[in-house]
Amino acid sequence: MDMQALLQQAQQMQQQLVEAQEALESAEVEGTSGGGLVKVKLSGRGQVEDITIAPAAVDTDDAADTAETIADLVLAAIRDAEAQVERLQQEKMGPLTQGLGGGMPGLPGF
Repeated sequence: MDMQALLQQAQQMQQQLVEAQEALESAEVEGTSGGGLVKVKLSGRGQVEDITIAPAAVDTDDAADTAETIADLVLAAIRDAEAQVERLQQEKMGPLTQGLGGGMPGLPGF
């Protein structure tokens, strides 16, 4: 086995991993619910960055029902955005983690 080639391959994978992590750091996804009444922006790492609630989502005649509806819409929008983050992470990181799936001979855990 050529150790130099193995080390070079490991360095390339590490660089690709760093690039994928940087791409996730700068990415933003948006989840929506209620036909766009609620929008949630998440970073590529899954951190909530912003929540927008359209004034049309608010019924001033029934505050209790409106509060419950908005809570449900926010939760649905967050779940939508989280699903998009998961797809993005799989897109960016999946090929790298699959490359490790077979392991590296002689290196437990790799």
